[in-house]
Amino acid sequence: MYETLTYTGGVHKSEEVKELIEDLGGFILQENILQMELVLNLAIPLEDVDIIKNKAKELLAKVTVAPMAGSEIAIVSPTLARHHLPHAACDISEYLREFGAKDNMIGLARGDGKGTSGITEEEKSLIEEHDVAVFALGSFKNCIQEKSFLYDDINVPVIVTGAPEIPIEELPGADAYVGGLGRIPRRLKRGPDIRALNDLVDTIEIILNNKKREMALDPPLVPSIVVKNAIENQVPAIEEVISPAPITVQLDGVRVKLNYDKYHELIENVVIEGKKLSDLAEIKKSFMYDYILVKIHTESSIIDDS
Repeated sequence: MYETLTYTGGVHKSEEVKELIEDLGGFILQENILQMELVLNLAIPLEDVDIIKNKAKELLAKVTVAPMAGSEIAIVSPTLARHHLPHAACDISEYLREFGAKDNMIGLARGDGKGTSGITEEEKSLIEEHDVAVFALGSFKNCIQEKSFLYDDINVPVIVTGAPEIPIEELPGADAYVGGLGRIPRRLKRGPDIRALNDLVDTIEIILNNKKREMALDPPLVPSIVVKNAIENQVPAIEEVISPAPITVQLDGVRVKLNYDKYHELIENVVIEGKKLSDLAEIKKSFMYDYILVKIHTESSIIDDS
């Protein structure tokens, strides 16, 4: 089992931390350098967490648990159009990243107005490529309730946000609802806003932990971070990707930011423990920029195929 952590410290002597992570059998999920500050999202064996904390203390750095690291979250809004800015979804996205989340903002093509809002099958498929979807809706209870058709058949856990308090029973298809996050003409920087964002963080963590427990009953054939490491070591083209997180780790797979048509055969032939990745996972074209989506088969799939 691995623990996901966020390391925040200076760039000076950062190679010592990276080498220690590798020596312990851990993985770097994402690396960001902000001027002279280094931020690492990493996964480390549970029994070695104290070693990383002691090293961080030696280098005057900080280590915090990042339960959202290693997952990909969709922040969905009916629209990101100009007349709705500043948008709560922007602040939600920024806040979740502080807790190790890798999130993508998705604006629906026909979202504005409860009478004209809609969602396409392609948009649903894109949302379902993520581990969790957060639907950032508005300030009116009736409008939020009537827009439940946007997510009532989404096949990943759905969290809805809005301004009023609404019982979850009144939102068919939603797994959780967090109030206090409606559409307002300012940034979410005040006390009630921060408390609502913290409630959202807690809710996402609970849902991710529940999903991890369900997956433990029928786990993937290999951990997704092992797949990420293998692709990095065997596909040199990854080093040329300039997008953040060229390989984004999910709970049950990875998103590889390479063109599917050009590189899918290379990804299929990556070898893990003597087997091709194509034997361990479904490899398909993503609805996001024609990237490569890798979804790892579960242990029960071996029984089903035998």
